Amino acid sequence: MPSFEINNALMGFETSFKGCVFSVLDTEKNMDLKLMIEELDPIHDVPSVFICPISLEPMHEPVTLCTGQTYDRSNILKWFSLGHKTCPTTMQELWDDSITPNNTLKQLILSWFSHKYLVMKKKLEDVQGRVLETLETLKKVKGQSRVKALKDLRKLVDSHVCARKTLLENDGVGLVCSLLGPFTSHVVGCEAIGIVVNLDLSSDFNRKNLMHPAKVSLVVDIMNEGTIETKMNCAKLIEMLLMEEENENEGKIEIVSSLSLLVGLLRLVRDKKHPNSVLIGLTLLKKVLSSHESVRNSVISIGAIPQLIEILPNLNNECLEIALYILEILSTIEEGKLALKECPNIIPNVVKMLMRVSENCTQFALSILWAIYKLAPEECASKAVEAGLASKLLLVIQSGCNPVLKQMSSELLKMCSVNYSTSSIFISKCMLTTTIQ
Repeated sequence: MPSFEINNALMGFETSFKGCVFSVLDTEKNMDLKLMIEELDPIHDVPSVFICPISLEPMHEPVTLCTGQTYDRSNILKWFSLGHKTCPTTMQELWDDSITPNNTLKQLILSWFSHKYLVMKKKLEDVQGRVLETLETLKKVKGQSRVKALKDLRKLVDSHVCARKTLLENDGVGLVCSLLGPFTSHVVGCEAIGIVVNLDLSSDFNRKNLMHPAKVSLVVDIMNEGTIETKMNCAKLIEMLLMEEENENEGKIEIVSSLSLLVGLLRLVRDKKHPNSVLIGLTLLKKVLSSHESVRNSVISIGAIPQLIEILPNLNNECLEIALYILEILSTIEEGKLALKECPNIIPNVVKMLMRVSENCTQFALSILWAIYKLAPEECASKAVEAGLASKLLLVIQSGCNPVLKQMSSELLKMCSVNYSTSSIFISKCMLTTTIQ
């Protein structure tokens, strides 16, 4: 920017700040510009004349070259130290290598950021005050007034990190958790859960408080009957409780063994109203099944396997890998194998997953196919080859994937060829070259 344009811009900013510069002068003396910029980050409306053309960051110590261009001192000195004798913006050769502090611009930068900083601090104080006031209100009110107070508190917690901090520092978690119980209305429960799920529950007291059977039962009930957002919040909260130390394993078993929870998770997985609901439901279901073997039969008994098989073709890659992992876990028990075999589209849907997303997906799919094959070799071989399994297995064998997967594929291919009705048709289905035949 030419020097006369910078001067005009500075005059405009100086005029616009005349009303606020003097109000913050005393405060500026005690403020560090670098600290203010860090605390205000990210900030998107910084005037362009405050930005260093080299770093594209706000200047701390603006200095001007003989060309009239202004840079932050540290950046221009680094430019010179690299052997450059030119102006970085105009690329003109410098006839004078001295740098002049731009005190006017520095004062404007400090005043602008001081004003923004004070506004931010006032907002934070207002938020903290509103949180404390709402907590006091919650101690006194009931009915619709309690619902309103919880809604107000939830908005603050959703929008401001400092609101969460204030809540934690003033026993707000304990107060909100105390509202959850066997006689809590679902509307109150939904708002309370929406608050708690955004907070740090690492405190033993907060965690144990929420692990109380009556509270967990309420969360599970709300998960089955609430809105999609509430269902996701309930699933997140339960996952947070299950993530803590193993010394509370007894309480965890009571949570995960609830059929209502498992049914609620399957409903969440099948819900297409929100893009994140499937991922949240599958993630919690994976955690439950991988750490609690006793629950696996219950999951099979409520029809999880056919429901998961049905949604496989519509899942994104992240959800697909989790769903296949769950099916692979369930395929390790006899009831799971039988349930998988009874699914009409199991083999075509799983065959499609080979070499499609990731090596993990291929491994899970192969394990599932092996589990089904062992129950009914001839039936499985026929359906698998018709679904294109042979060519997929050859792709795995010829790829650079894990040797264990290659071995599994080779054995499965061999078993399919043995149990397929006509070997010549099997070979043609594989589309093998004469040499490989």
